[in-house]
Amino acid sequence: MDQFREAFREEAHELLAELETALLELEKDPGAADLIGRVFRAMHTLKGSSGMFGFDDINKLTHDIENVYDLVRGGKIPVTSPLIDMTLRACDEVKKMIEPREEGDAGPDLKAALAVSASFRTYLESSRAASVPDAARDQAGKQTDESNDTDKDKDRTMTYRISFRPAADIFLSGTNPVLLLNEVRDLGLCHIIAKTEQIPPLDEINPEACYTGWEILLTSEHDINAIRDVFIFVEDRCTLNIEEIPDDSGAEADKEDRKLGEILVERGDISGSDLRKILDSHKKIGEILVESGLVGAEKVEAALVEQIHTREVKQRKQVAETAASIRVPAEKLDRLVNMVGELVTVQSRLSQISTQRNDPLLIQVAEEVERLMAELRDNTMSIRMLPIGSTFSRFERLVRDLSAELGREVVLKTEGAETELDKTVIEKLNDPLVHLIRNCIDHGIEPPHIREAAGKPRQGTVLLAAEHSGAHVVITIRDDGAGLDGEAIRAKAIERGLIAPDTQLSEKDLYALILQPGFSTAKKVSSVSGRGVGMDVVKRGIETLQGTIEIVSEKGRGSSIILKLPLTLAIIDGLLVRIGDDYFIMPLAAIEECVELTEADIARAHGKCIAEIRGEIVPYLRLRDAFAFIGERPAIEQIVTTRINGSRVGFVVDQVVGGHQTVIKNLGRMCRDVHSVSGATILGDGTVALILDLPKIVQQAEQDEATNRKQRGY
Repeated sequence: MDQFREAFREEAHELLAELETALLELEKDPGAADLIGRVFRAMHTLKGSSGMFGFDDINKLTHDIENVYDLVRGGKIPVTSPLIDMTLRACDEVKKMIEPREEGDAGPDLKAALAVSASFRTYLESSRAASVPDAARDQAGKQTDESNDTDKDKDRTMTYRISFRPAADIFLSGTNPVLLLNEVRDLGLCHIIAKTEQIPPLDEINPEACYTGWEILLTSEHDINAIRDVFIFVEDRCTLNIEEIPDDSGAEADKEDRKLGEILVERGDISGSDLRKILDSHKKIGEILVESGLVGAEKVEAALVEQIHTREVKQRKQVAETAASIRVPAEKLDRLVNMVGELVTVQSRLSQISTQRNDPLLIQVAEEVERLMAELRDNTMSIRMLPIGSTFSRFERLVRDLSAELGREVVLKTEGAETELDKTVIEKLNDPLVHLIRNCIDHGIEPPHIREAAGKPRQGTVLLAAEHSGAHVVITIRDDGAGLDGEAIRAKAIERGLIAPDTQLSEKDLYALILQPGFSTAKKVSSVSGRGVGMDVVKRGIETLQGTIEIVSEKGRGSSIILKLPLTLAIIDGLLVRIGDDYFIMPLAAIEECVELTEADIARAHGKCIAEIRGEIVPYLRLRDAFAFIGERPAIEQIVTTRINGSRVGFVVDQVVGGHQTVIKNLGRMCRDVHSVSGATILGDGTVALILDLPKIVQQAEQDEATNRKQRGY
């Protein structure tokens, strides 16, 4: 029974998240019948499941709430802010009640839940007399019907038979028919049969002519116009015919598939009388038709593909109806990713061995394994990817409650909720985002009367946006509040001894001071902030995720905090470099280019660690010196240039070996204080290569330089 109760807890958390989202949207649009339906369905499902698995207290509470929303759905009770408040409080109580209990734990105090349940019964009794006019109820019903009709139209699919034969000279216009076929394939389930009967003997072929046509079977939600749009630029240079195939998927499940002969007759490839003559034989109908010369082999093949296509469409619909998704424990996904990581290491070793032995057959096998391994890696990582909107939706409630607590009027806007990020990164991102949003509302957004006096709207806005940037995701938290007070930050930093009074800092470095532990410019401590904890927690959390933080602010206009995070923490593309006899990995996403560093280049710089690269002066760090390697450096070294915190920096290594699929391994407890590396990986020959933390190396070099200057009295 325990495993079923655990499954219920997972489902309940999803239902409560859906419920909160629907309630917050309903508060903005109280008359939306579809939102009321969402709330009722979520509550009804929660009630039924809780009763099934022995959560009787939850069952009783949700029963009272369901009764209220049943009347709301029927138009007898209006949606009001007090009702939304009560329902959100009920959600909070249900979350407490579904938490697993330790042995000997008496469970949560049910006084609050009983009070919420009583408030719903009281609300039900006091509101039973109130009703919405009949016209409003009719309108709500009409909206629901229209919504249902729209959903039906949206789910409707059609199967099309497309005959496409390009003109022989289509290549001369710069058109590649294969690209058009790929576009059709993107529209849905697709089978394509090449029609090659017009290809002449080899000695008569014109290499600039197209002799092939194609028969296409497509099942798609798109209409026929979307298919025609694919061929719109070649309509005058091809023969195109598109026809709908009747959809018999609504028939009984045990109905037989369409027969091959029926399809050929329907397509007009054979007459019914000829078909009946052939059926007297015991051979397969396709073989008989080809042997008799009534139908060509290619036409029989096309009809067979159509038969298979129709069967596959039916099977897919049946599978979609029975199981649209499968719930898999996160631990199984983690084990799968670990196994894929081990396979990547083995594949790397196979590639290295095949290269060393110079065996063409072994090299061919190694390349095929590498291709399949890359595809398996990408598919496995995509399973762990989740839309970041699942995290964004949690903050609607946070903003609503904080706004009421602090006397602010704030609305949360989100962009890029469909942006996908690794499950592990999303889980660890929640706490930093909570701190940032709380700070935006408490420190950034002004009270309504102050905003009006400054010519701003009473309602402040917090924007939460996400977008992909290469192998990273950039998350921006922006508010339109008062902005950061640079002078107050400077004064506080001087007071705490973080900077000297005469220190000149850029705006970027000045704002970065608020990330220091214990730093706060708040004049009074509130229940939300002012104790100097929060931003340093954000910094540590983002650095743990191998990310970076950038702060931009304009006084009186608002602030933006920009987080740059890797897509995944499991497997990355890296650049393998060598220093002495040891190998290191640099994250490939951070690297711009690699150039040589010769003795002549060093002489031109007069011993300074700078190089001119494409007309730009770039400072560099020699990793051989940073890691205290013993031995002579090579005559020609390599500079690997990166961009860190907006500045271009180079790292000098002995040799750049090449690209490397890097499976990230933790260093363990004994190496937790090593700040210059973020992990390790295993190379093909079994040796370990450390993964360099480039921003930390630069930060350490800057700190060492500042210490040296201070000791020299500069």
